[in-house]
Amino acid sequence: MLIEIGKAAKHASFELSQCSTSQKNAALNCIAELLEQQAERILAANELDMQAAKANGTSEAILDRLLLTTARLASIANDVRKVVTLTDPIGQVIDGSTLDSGLKLQRHRVPLGVIGVIYEARPNVTIDIAALCLKTSNAVILRGGKETVHTNRAMVTVIQQALSQSNLPAAAVQSINHPDRQYINQLLKLDQYVDMIIPRGGAALHKLCREHSTIPVITGGIGVCHMFADESMDFDKALPLIINAKTQRPSTCNTLETLLVHTEIADKFLPKLSQIMADNGVILHADESAFAILKSGVANVLPVTDEELRNEWLSKDLNIVIVDSLDMAVKHIREYGSAHSDAILTRSLPCAERFVNLVDSAAVYVNASTRFTDGGQFGLGAEVAVSTQKLHARGPMGLEALTTYKWIGYGDDLIRA
Repeated sequence: MLIEIGKAAKHASFELSQCSTSQKNAALNCIAELLEQQAERILAANELDMQAAKANGTSEAILDRLLLTTARLASIANDVRKVVTLTDPIGQVIDGSTLDSGLKLQRHRVPLGVIGVIYEARPNVTIDIAALCLKTSNAVILRGGKETVHTNRAMVTVIQQALSQSNLPAAAVQSINHPDRQYINQLLKLDQYVDMIIPRGGAALHKLCREHSTIPVITGGIGVCHMFADESMDFDKALPLIINAKTQRPSTCNTLETLLVHTEIADKFLPKLSQIMADNGVILHADESAFAILKSGVANVLPVTDEELRNEWLSKDLNIVIVDSLDMAVKHIREYGSAHSDAILTRSLPCAERFVNLVDSAAVYVNASTRFTDGGQFGLGAEVAVSTQKLHARGPMGLEALTTYKWIGYGDDLIRA
């Protein structure tokens, strides 16, 4: 089955590479319109997935990712329309020069080809990825989690209907709907047809893809994100940033998981933090020093474990660790972070610059919420993933991250001397 899917995707990618920007944009607009027109059917499919997930005892964080509402679906459709407005990178001349030999050499941006995306419990990813891949003339093979099987099937049906109506190959977007994990392993070996694998899910999925894929893998999306509150920070300005980073949408990968607090301000700052966290229903998990201060506060506080420091909560839980210097904060981030998004809250420019230089994450912030690490917020349109590695792409992956380039040489009957 997967070989046939791969063959169809490869052929579709060739057809897409010949399509104009206006053709692709017409298909994207059609997808957005059909998502709205068929909202009732998509939401009914999502309700089936929600019922099954609840029956299986799925966590609230995953349920939040899985849930579609009328408002969320309308937002997804509008995100597709935003992709239409973005500049098509395909065919762009990146740079060029004329060599001493007389050869005029240019680098042109081209599609990757066929992209395989494996993801869990996020129906919006189905549309985001399809839209970005179509805009960049890439075919895509989607493999969503068993939690989203009904929703994904309904969405892919809409996408393929829009492609057919727009005279583009329906096989440009295909999905593997069978829940058996053997199909993931088969997809990871489909190197004859697939050019890149992008996993979006937990650490176990990323590990599986890295260890078993014969196709290049872009890893990321695991967000053990930190904020360091240094001794110079403004309490009143910092607290809203911390609340935003933790509670705006706790189930996302750019949510704050560990707050590092300088020891000089801990006695005064942590009681204020306890109050605002209690007001927002956040449970605190503190190291020994922080626990001694927080235990008399109003927030629910528990001792933090080493395992909790190394993993995402994806819920209204926040780790609190006291450090005695910026260097100690950086050392903690290097040990426990995932190189996703980390921030410093400070009024000291030298401290801000030192933090930015020392923290080697995909996104580093000064006096800003980690929640900004997002393709839409970065002006990239929708994102296919957030890469925490360094080769090919890093951070939110927008349109250009789904392209490569080829060298084109123009000569006047040139031969090499």
